[in-house]
Amino acid sequence: MPKVGLYNIEGSQIGDMELNASVFEVPVNEAAMHQVILALLANKRQGTQSAKTRAEVRGGGAKPWRQKGTGRARHGSTRSPIWAHGGVAFAPKPRSYRMSIPKSMKRVAMKSALSSKVKDETLMVLDSLKMEAPKTKTITELLKKLDVKKALIVTGDVEMNAYKSVRNMEGVTLVPCNNINVYDIIKYETLILTQDAVKKLEEVYA
Repeated sequence: MPKVGLYNIEGSQIGDMELNASVFEVPVNEAAMHQVILALLANKRQGTQSAKTRAEVRGGGAKPWRQKGTGRARHGSTRSPIWAHGGVAFAPKPRSYRMSIPKSMKRVAMKSALSSKVKDETLMVLDSLKMEAPKTKTITELLKKLDVKKALIVTGDVEMNAYKSVRNMEGVTLVPCNNINVYDIIKYETLILTQDAVKKLEEVYA
């Protein structure tokens, strides 16, 4: 079973924690992670872009000049895509970019992402992140002692005081366990989990 360092909120290592091998030590499936990340990014797109085609631009009903005899190229409308103020050729229209991914692939991708962090030694575990009041300095000092600059911090439940302490920090994000995704895990250099988050992840993905 893989082991990672267990730290307290002061940033001191208080031991090691064994992780479930079926979640944190599986073969890394890069293809599954790639597919899931593509779907996540695609599903964030609004798809509201729109431009007018030559049929929708106002004007252009009259032929600008006669067909022959002027010495100029023939044209039937001033709203052709090659004219200034004309319509757009192949104009984008509102559409959905939504992609659906099988649940089994999502599970494989999540376990692969978690395992890759263990393999790269960029996963740490905190015994707890409960704070009596919001205090950014506490989190800043913790990350400094852990020698971490950019991190995704995952808690078991919603820790509002910790969230308020992190929300104005650049390069650091805190989310509850049920809101994490493969993209965020891969995006941040370091993944920091609380013990509660580890237990919940092992319950869901083991």
